[in-house]
Amino acid sequence: MKKNDNKRLLAVDILRGITIAGMLLVNNPGTWSHKYAPLTHAEWIGLTPTDLVFPFFVFVMGVAMFFSLRKYDFRPSGALIWKICRRTIVLFLIGWAVQWFGMWLRGLYNPESHFFTRMFGDLRILGVFQRLALVYFFGSMVAILLKTRWIPWLIGLILVVYAIILGTGNGYDFSLDNIVSRVDLAVLGEDHMYHEHAFGEKLALDPEGILSTLPCIAHVLIGFLVGKMLVDIRDNHIRMGKALLWGSVMLLIGWLAQYGIPCCKKVWTSSYVLITCGMAACILGMLIHVIDIRGKKRWCRFFQVFGVNPLFCYLVGTLLSIIFGAVRFGQNADGDNITIHSLIHDGCKAVTTSPEAASCLYAIIFVLITWCFGYILYKKKIYIKI
Repeated sequence: MKKNDNKRLLAVDILRGITIAGMLLVNNPGTWSHKYAPLTHAEWIGLTPTDLVFPFFVFVMGVAMFFSLRKYDFRPSGALIWKICRRTIVLFLIGWAVQWFGMWLRGLYNPESHFFTRMFGDLRILGVFQRLALVYFFGSMVAILLKTRWIPWLIGLILVVYAIILGTGNGYDFSLDNIVSRVDLAVLGEDHMYHEHAFGEKLALDPEGILSTLPCIAHVLIGFLVGKMLVDIRDNHIRMGKALLWGSVMLLIGWLAQYGIPCCKKVWTSSYVLITCGMAACILGMLIHVIDIRGKKRWCRFFQVFGVNPLFCYLVGTLLSIIFGAVRFGQNADGDNITIHSLIHDGCKAVTTSPEAASCLYAIIFVLITWCFGYILYKKKIYIKI
């Protein structure tokens, strides 16, 4: 943790902040049974606004990765490699610690739950923080070990090879024959995987699994190249034009590719990488136009709070979500547990008769509560590096 007065690229921070706010919003509804369609993941094949938030964060992570590695001149020194490994380990440990915290807290109210037995037996090995750790590690190692001019070729190779693997391994089917599921079952085991729901079924198919991490590495490398473009080009008008140009090209290629390579977030298909990276680059270009060229910055403050401490704010939101849902204050007349979540949600339901509106209102309140924690650090100009 340190104070930092260095000038930051505001457009990048705002895109990152919008993404974090979006992740918190879609992950914390008042009830999963009632959500507006745009705030719900596509059941399987397809794309909704909710399916954009995580890939946007991976994209911006790649952009920031270029700024970070540039300080070391992209040379694989012992200090740099240790920094990369240390951050990878920390992200993994945070992912596991969040799960253990949830197990422990829920176990306090469930005498039949044996925490020390479950902490390894039921631990999901991979997850959001673990995926970020893996793509950061492999993306950074590629960036310092491979010449930059070869990175676009590596991205193309990864996306083509992954498309072939899915195409020949039932990768677009929601079934246990899916190669993504088969690899995770063989390596991780069913008890250590997320179980995906679709079409009224529940299968051991982890959206942050082993095989689908491969195209996610290509994803962060695309962000890395966009970061290089932002540094190499000094004129904001040209920066905006390049971001919009290459974003549109990726978006068009991904849109055309989905006719043969379906767009699916849950297995992170190659078309999904191109479409979401294209959208992220286009939005970044628009933000450069609004913020850096036209100077419209007053609206940015809310998202900047999330953008300057993104992983910290997401971690706080994740922990608050567990606490709000696990800590109990007795039971109501219907025999349901009274929690912080239920109290706030009941208040939302008192405001509107629409269950979807009440669920969305709870999510907005949750985002605002999390924002307050980030605002404290923002006011003190403290940036927590995870």
